[in-house]
Amino acid sequence: MTGERRDPVRAAGCVLWRPALSGHGIDIALVHRPKYDDWSHPKGKRKRSESAEACALREVMEETGQSCELGPRLPTVRYTVDGRPKEVEYWVGRALGGAFVPSREVDRLLWLPPSAARRRLTQPRDRDLLDAAVTTSLR
Repeated sequence: MTGERRDPVRAAGCVLWRPALSGHGIDIALVHRPKYDDWSHPKGKRKRSESAEACALREVMEETGQSCELGPRLPTVRYTVDGRPKEVEYWVGRALGGAFVPSREVDRLLWLPPSAARRRLTQPRDRDLLDAAVTTSLR
């Protein structure tokens, strides 16, 4: 059955936030991936035998330079990439500190208020995820 694999690609990530530097409200972290020229939440594929939670923490660190604390679970996002199903498990993640270093995978990091982050996100599914995080978890 070579080429017929239909097991979903499993991934995990976070809607990453921090208190706004202005002292009012929160900021959301968005990453820019030059390969796709898109803005999204930090996420990535799970390694073999890695838990979704460990993957989310690792991907946030790799893509943003931030350590984080996982908060409430968010809806799992399902879509297809190159004909193969993909499932991404998400959490709300509170940034605890760190420093961003650009890489080939992620070349920019922006911290924006939720309304501006929503406008900047490329995919509607990521806007839906941000809405879910803001309405259920970040009040």
